[in-house]
Amino acid sequence: MEEKILKLKEEILKKMSEIKSQVDVENLRVEYLGKKSEVVEILKNLKNVEESKRKEVGEKANSLRQEIEKMVENKKEELKELEYVARIENSEKIDISLPTEKSIGSLHPITITERELEDIFTSMGFTVEDGNEVETEYNNFEAVNVPKYHPARDMQDTFWLENGQVLKTQTSAAQNKIMLKYGAPLKAIFPGRCFRNEALDASHENTFFQMEGMMIDKDVSIANLIYFMKTLLSEVFKKDVEVRLRPGYFPFVEPGFELDIKCPYCDGEGCKVCKHGTWIELCPCGMIHPNVLKMGGIDPDKYSGFAFGLGLSRLAMMKYSINDLRVMNSCDVRALKQMNVK
Repeated sequence: MEEKILKLKEEILKKMSEIKSQVDVENLRVEYLGKKSEVVEILKNLKNVEESKRKEVGEKANSLRQEIEKMVENKKEELKELEYVARIENSEKIDISLPTEKSIGSLHPITITERELEDIFTSMGFTVEDGNEVETEYNNFEAVNVPKYHPARDMQDTFWLENGQVLKTQTSAAQNKIMLKYGAPLKAIFPGRCFRNEALDASHENTFFQMEGMMIDKDVSIANLIYFMKTLLSEVFKKDVEVRLRPGYFPFVEPGFELDIKCPYCDGEGCKVCKHGTWIELCPCGMIHPNVLKMGGIDPDKYSGFAFGLGLSRLAMMKYSINDLRVMNSCDVRALKQMNVK
């Protein structure tokens, strides 16, 4: 039996030196370590070995099995390294000094608009936060003061998941987590993709982008809100922009407003962008409701704050004169080229 083990070892070493591929390595492993291999047979028949030699033979057989396993692994690594070297040596050489094609792609209008807004807000001391696209019912509704009987919770408006969570209907869903994370004072914006069960048309999509922002500190007022929004929009449109506030109801702010801007394309004279109405509705906003501050762990008797929700999709449409919201999600590169967005 011992002679057989030595003979097997010599035989394996010879075959291993001749192997040229991973397939051959695997075949050798099966041949000498498989269920019907000679090594396994030796181990199975140890009971037939003379008792005085059984331990020694068993140790040598196990040692051979371990050596084969190690040789197989080493050979696999050796062949893998040789394959890498061959691929590098035989691969097509690329001259990186050659000029590239003139048009290799472009950023999406929403991406450009979002990055521009982030730069503006960070220059005013705001941090940029991320939010989840799948949210808990609490964060999406309760934490922003939307009661259980509110129509926004209806399945006709909201995409509900089987586990009771929802696809985020508004970027406001991140408010509570950010307040709990930083406390007061804070200044933060949090852009993200939102989802609502909408019928698709030129001005409605079931998937769209928003940017939420909020500032919380002592003695924050509506005047602060107007200042930041005017500054933001003037930077976006590269000109002074006139804004107005109209009363509006939103559960998470009190008082709440609709912020409109005088059409930057016709200066209020009337055009197709503002539908000859002088003003363009831009975003809901207002002073953060005391209940929302309390749920965020902030004392409403000491702090106040404002919040706003910018429609990134709508702002990008205005910025690039896009008249159909569906273009934004069409993945049509031709549309981006026509807009000449680089």
